[in-house]
Amino acid sequence: MLTTLLLTTALAFQMEVSEEARRIAQETIILDGHVDVPYRVARSGEDVGEATEKGDFDFPRAMQGGLNAPFMSIYVAADFQETGGAKAQADRLIGLIEGLVYQHPDKFEIAKSPKDVRRITKAGKIALPLGMENGAPIEGDIENLEHFYDRGIRYITLTHSKVNHISDSSYDDERRWRGLSPFGKMLVERMNAIGVMVDVSHISDEAFDDVMEITKAPVIASHSSLRHFTPGFERNMSDDMVRKLGENGGVIMINYGSSFLSNEPRDWSKARSDAYNEWLGANGRQHSDEAFAEFDAIFREENPYPYADLSDVLDHIDRVVELAGIDHVGLGSDYDGVGDSLPTNLKDASTMPNLVQGLMDRGYSDEDIKKILSGNALRVWEEVERVARKMR
Repeated sequence: MLTTLLLTTALAFQMEVSEEARRIAQETIILDGHVDVPYRVARSGEDVGEATEKGDFDFPRAMQGGLNAPFMSIYVAADFQETGGAKAQADRLIGLIEGLVYQHPDKFEIAKSPKDVRRITKAGKIALPLGMENGAPIEGDIENLEHFYDRGIRYITLTHSKVNHISDSSYDDERRWRGLSPFGKMLVERMNAIGVMVDVSHISDEAFDDVMEITKAPVIASHSSLRHFTPGFERNMSDDMVRKLGENGGVIMINYGSSFLSNEPRDWSKARSDAYNEWLGANGRQHSDEAFAEFDAIFREENPYPYADLSDVLDHIDRVVELAGIDHVGLGSDYDGVGDSLPTNLKDASTMPNLVQGLMDRGYSDEDIKKILSGNALRVWEEVERVARKMR
């Protein structure tokens, strides 16, 4: 009954999709650069091998949409940089995905190479490659890179919301290293040598420039969008950065979060924050989760959230193609990582045919659509492997 309810709900917000779009979605590997299932499941205990009431990803919805190669984000919060235990947390989340595969061997398998991705998806299962969001678990010990490679990590987002021992962060005013740290520069070289993709999402502009100078392999931005549409938002990539990424042979994987796609949601969030502080003072309240939830419900009723739309995602894809070419754009939804901010017509893993239809409507060929869905990302991953073999 739950499965039927979820499918019915998904269909309710789907636009009209042709059989051709559905066929392409089902017959093509769809590789998503960033899905936050591990962190979500660690907190909720949900079994995404079955239909779930919450979240953006589970096996039935992924199979319905054709999303069969999502990178599982091994997200380690910046708090662990101060409290310690970053490496242990990453190991714990990897173990959680290993447990999911053990529980559902007929549905999931961890993928450690593009060859694995092709084999697993051909067998009708969902391939689960692993990417580490925040390099904090390396903990300043290069041997930990080998440890996580052995456990299946195939990309590392060098930092997250705060500067760490590797890199400055686009979200943090502190620019301790003015780019990469000395250890960070060494780490990028070692990642090239071992075959771990360097992920430039979240890092500062200066750190991006350092990566571009050092790397011998193409890099990825696993879940970023374009600053052209969100002026002043450093977390997204500038036009110049996109061009450099193209020259490097890399790929930017577009983030679906509404605030990554348009300035309106970011302006809304600032207005909510300002109004919340006024509300606390006017009502003699102190901040708490309960107080914020109470206020948020009131604010949203009077000020509906300005969701982005599928068309905004397509605009970002078009812009990358204009700046760097068709070979340098992919998908990095950030499902289960951006809360209730996903755009209309791309609300969960079941909606990939909508994206395919949108690309078709904008005149993309079948070949180009397949590049966007996975071809570009797999090419970069294979080139990273080739560079590592050469360096060895």
